[in-house]
Amino acid sequence: MSSNLLSGAKILLNCLSQENVDVIFGYPGGVTLPLYDALYDYPIRHVLVRHEQNAAFAAQGYARATGKVGVCCATSGPGATNLVTGLVDAMMDSIPIVALTGQVTSKLMGSDAFQEADTFGITRSATKHNFLVKKIEDLPQVIHEAFYIAASGRPGPVLVDITKDAFQAQAHYEPVTAIHLPGYRVFSEGHSGQIRRAAQMMWDAERPLVYAGGGIIAANASDDLRTLVEVLDTPSVCTLMGLGAMPSDHPNFISMPGMHGSYAANMSLSHTDLIIALGVRFDDRVTGRLSAFAPHAKVIHVDVDPAEIGKNRSADLPIVGDLKRVLPKLLSEVKELGSACRDKKQAARQNWWKQVREWKAEHPLVAQKSDTEIKPQHLMAEIDRLSGGRAIVASDVGQHQMWSAQLIRFNEPRLWINSGGLGSMGFGLPAAIGAQFARPDKLVFAIVGDGGFQMSIPELATIANHALPIKIIVMNNGYLGMVRQWQELFYNNRLSQVELSSFPDPEKLAGAYGFKGSTIESVADFPKALEAAVAEPGPYLLNVKVSPFENVFPMVPAGGAISEMVLGPPQPVEV
Repeated sequence: MSSNLLSGAKILLNCLSQENVDVIFGYPGGVTLPLYDALYDYPIRHVLVRHEQNAAFAAQGYARATGKVGVCCATSGPGATNLVTGLVDAMMDSIPIVALTGQVTSKLMGSDAFQEADTFGITRSATKHNFLVKKIEDLPQVIHEAFYIAASGRPGPVLVDITKDAFQAQAHYEPVTAIHLPGYRVFSEGHSGQIRRAAQMMWDAERPLVYAGGGIIAANASDDLRTLVEVLDTPSVCTLMGLGAMPSDHPNFISMPGMHGSYAANMSLSHTDLIIALGVRFDDRVTGRLSAFAPHAKVIHVDVDPAEIGKNRSADLPIVGDLKRVLPKLLSEVKELGSACRDKKQAARQNWWKQVREWKAEHPLVAQKSDTEIKPQHLMAEIDRLSGGRAIVASDVGQHQMWSAQLIRFNEPRLWINSGGLGSMGFGLPAAIGAQFARPDKLVFAIVGDGGFQMSIPELATIANHALPIKIIVMNNGYLGMVRQWQELFYNNRLSQVELSSFPDPEKLAGAYGFKGSTIESVADFPKALEAAVAEPGPYLLNVKVSPFENVFPMVPAGGAISEMVLGPPQPVEV
């Protein structure tokens, strides 16, 4: 063979290098052996996870913390199918990842060969796009197209399934210099006339409200959002996926709206006369009963994905475009019109701000404390104290996720990493791994429940192997807390299969992997225990025993309007 021929595996790695990939999260297997053999000689770092699902979650953690495309890799059959949950999760939350999977030799496809699965067919609805590569000649173009599709427009996961013979074949490698996808359109600029109309609507409104979501963070448009909010001097709310888009300590930021959002945020959405919706999809967890959502409001909806405009709530003024391109134009128009329009609605807007501040004061989000047991809200308040709004928090799914969102400050984007749309238990720990690799300079918390943590325990080995200084905080209430809460409130307290009656000794568990762990139950001792965990130079597993029957409030019952919040537990009736 000529020396300038490269195997498909080496061509793939050259393409990854050209895309500036510095880390892959993966697990090897039979048909990916050519890739792993080639990887031996390449500088790209490979992180061996302990389950392929966690490779996809870790790639998401990396992508969410940086904005770059995360990369994961798995072998054929069960390796590839184990990625599916992570792919759907990334799809729901618009996270750019590229998944590389091996496939059996092309001649064996369709014969039920060992570890064969129709990965292409299985993942079609789980990805933004997917590819099946049978010929080495197609590989370079496909890889670069995959990265472009994953990162452009509305970000999302792309899967590339590569047969073993394509990995093993040899060909001349010519770097790809252009991407041409005639069927793929990205709307970026926004319509200039619509942008000017939007600016006028913003000044004409008496009770405007900015409703910002994960699209702001995906577009790296947080600074533009903050400037717009300040120029308009309007209240703003950020969705669960958008937390950090506005600094939590900004005077114009209210909080998160929705099912477990604050009273002030939900009442503001219920009484506004103009929703300025930026990078949001009017998710059911925010809107509650859609027919009753924001009944007095006109809607300006800006989103890069035209499919989201009018999908759940019709827009009075739609703008399809990249927020990073649209917001500066919108801001320019707002400033230009402001000199003439600023004073017209000033009195009404002052009254609006007065009302919003009254709602905040009436029912604030407060971290409850007790002298006898550790309240989960108190735990989040202590994590907030130590993070100072600057730490990365990767959360699992459940009650602790909601309390974290309510009570921990995020003063920058890309600090809050959680499974929003799919709500995947087991997400928090591997996502923290990805985030820590991405941002070794950052303090990273993995806040997990005793349920979700036990779905990802094997990744303690990954943390230990790389001495990742992740602070794993288990909010241990002995239950699948959110399921228990619903059973208590809506199923006559018939607690069915939600009690977690056993939990490993953290000191022994962490010690088995070579790092420190402990359990804390004392209210007086737990702040110092948390400080000690943070001060530990390596990883730490802190199991915090919290009140077992605490519920997350406020809460909007399923099917309810967001103005119909349950603000707290039922109070005993005095006789």
